[in-house]
Amino acid sequence: MATPTSDIRPRGAPLTLTQHIIRHLRLAVPVMIARAGMIIMISVDTIMVGHVGAQELAYYAISLAPHMTLLVVGIGLTIGTMILTAQADGAGRPKDCGAIWHTALWVAGSLGLVAGLGLLPAEGLLLLLGQSPDVAAGGGRALVMFAAGLPAIMMFIVTSFFLEGINRPGPGVVVALGANLVNFGLNWILISGHLGAPAMGAAGAALATTITRWAMLLGLAGYVLFMADGARYGVRSAGIGRLALANRFLRLGAPLAIITGLETSCFTAVTTFAGWLGPSALAGYQIAFNVITFVFMLSIGLSTATSVRVANAVGRRDPEGLVVAGWTGIGLVLTLLIPVALAIGALNDTIAGFYNDETAVLAIAVPAVAFAALIVVADGLQAVVMGALRGTADIWLPMLACALAFWCVAVPGAYILGIAWGGGVAGLMWGLFAGLCVAFVLLAWRFAMIARAAVRPGRI
Repeated sequence: MATPTSDIRPRGAPLTLTQHIIRHLRLAVPVMIARAGMIIMISVDTIMVGHVGAQELAYYAISLAPHMTLLVVGIGLTIGTMILTAQADGAGRPKDCGAIWHTALWVAGSLGLVAGLGLLPAEGLLLLLGQSPDVAAGGGRALVMFAAGLPAIMMFIVTSFFLEGINRPGPGVVVALGANLVNFGLNWILISGHLGAPAMGAAGAALATTITRWAMLLGLAGYVLFMADGARYGVRSAGIGRLALANRFLRLGAPLAIITGLETSCFTAVTTFAGWLGPSALAGYQIAFNVITFVFMLSIGLSTATSVRVANAVGRRDPEGLVVAGWTGIGLVLTLLIPVALAIGALNDTIAGFYNDETAVLAIAVPAVAFAALIVVADGLQAVVMGALRGTADIWLPMLACALAFWCVAVPGAYILGIAWGGGVAGLMWGLFAGLCVAFVLLAWRFAMIARAAVRPGRI
């Protein structure tokens, strides 16, 4: 597979805005497709489980939330894979990239194993979160199935980060899209019970996803090990310095894990609140949340492109390139999300009906999906600004900004508006929207400060 045009270039004549946009999209579009391919699996799970019934959809929703929180924290700890790979490649040290990948695999596999073991007492954990015994039991069965796939998805993601860091996202696209065929077939067998398998409902969907995740890892890792220019990147002989690299990963990744964990645990808390409102409310909320998550994967593509291009600029000591790469990403995500949001708002009833046809669920899901149109814009904007800040390895102030936005605004706002004041799912979503808006404003202000400082002589 041909390598996309990268941002690894010597200092010279500055790029035009059009050239910046083209370079951004060449990296972002494949990443969007790859990330969308991963979330399509969850969307298909949600749709297929939703058509079994609201109760099974509630089980799936409550099991998805805690495992996704641990997964995203793990991704934060290992996102240094992309940053360090992009900086090494940008500085003309491709051999270092293989050592980074090997270290990332070891760290990611260990984190996934620990997280998976921690989720095994699943029913008890959900009871501690205030869920009803029925929801805790059904959700717990699905959560155990998700736990078994955490090491695989963690190692798959860091392998994707490695490839994205060397501006080669295409293989991840192929694997992620192909995996959906496997997942769909396994869902058909395991959710409703075909070909002699038991009907497992939400737990079957989670088991199908776990099996598929292990297949994804084998496929993408195999590509890296046997790619034609693997020797150039040292992917088959990168065993030196792993401990030192692991320390760099953790130093860089710990604050990033806190940042991503703050956001994802915020969404998990709001999902927990939705569970307190009953199975129909939880099912309706899950439909809207799945729409938000799907669009967020498109934003992640632009966030990743922004992070890589900013990191490349850092590696080649190009302050002007850093500034333009960051603001280009922010402009592009806004251009993408406005029409997407308008489409969601116009088709909210059709979208909700695609997931479930029960009257009680649709009464909640239809207005929630309409509100999701606002949330996807705010969520995408803050994600891309965070990507720009990651590329500069700016950590601590963004972490404080996220703590304020998500846990001082979004979570208490959602609880007050949705639970204490009786606003239901609509109140929960107003709280989320407020927190995401605050996050974007604070992070954009921080990047503006860095952009001004970067163009001063000797600052990069």
